[in-house]
Amino acid sequence: MSLIAGELRVVPDTRVVIIASRWNPRIVDALVEGAERALREHGLADDAIDVVRVPGAWEIPVAAARLAIGGRHAALLCVGCVVRGDTRHYEHVADNCAQGLMQVALEFRLPVLNGVLAVEMHEDAQARAGGAHGNKGEEIALAALEMIDLWRKF
Repeated sequence: MSLIAGELRVVPDTRVVIIASRWNPRIVDALVEGAERALREHGLADDAIDVVRVPGAWEIPVAAARLAIGGRHAALLCVGCVVRGDTRHYEHVADNCAQGLMQVALEFRLPVLNGVLAVEMHEDAQARAGGAHGNKGEEIALAALEMIDLWRKF
């Protein structure tokens, strides 16, 4: 039996993109910073990291699809924050964003990491953007490096 697994390392000529919403900027900026920091700490050069800003989480999947078509990036790291409100808008945005990102990943056979927080309250988001629960941006950056390495092994 053989085991094939990605390692936490930078594959030569790796280029990634962070697609980030501008909505809830305090949270999302912390997620972007966490992702960039983790990528740099593991050896990815600044000029190998692109950042694309979109208005909100709703726009992230279509931007991801457009970038996937270009074929320049080994992984797409998507970050945003959707906070539950008094209407069903939260479910529409959060659920369809996640579904859209999975569709891009499957259609383009590309690692698409979902770091879009879907939370009940702003405090929940703060806990996941550098607070008590770590930084989801950092987590998806590390997962992206593993997946890129795994893809190269396939």
